[in-house]
Amino acid sequence: MKMIIAIISDVDNEPVSQALISSGFRVTRVASTGGFFRRGSTTLMIGCEDDRADAAIQVIKENTTPPEEPTRKRATLFVLNVDHFSQV
Repeated sequence: MKMIIAIISDVDNEPVSQALISSGFRVTRVASTGGFFRRGSTTLMIGCEDDRADAAIQVIKENTTPPEEPTRKRATLFVLNVDHFSQV
């Protein structure tokens, strides 16, 4: 299992979240501020099976807007291995 932590611009929050949900991914959104964009941002946490991680990343790529400044990035992604998870 993988945990994808995606830090995206606030303006991309709704389109990316909806596209992920429409593609069958479960998404948790967290409002965040920090050093990645130095502007309003949203952190998405997406848990998925190993073989679906690339598909989730592709959905994020396809639904983020190109940055206005050439040195900026559309998103920062962390893909983590998950050894165990449980729901209570």
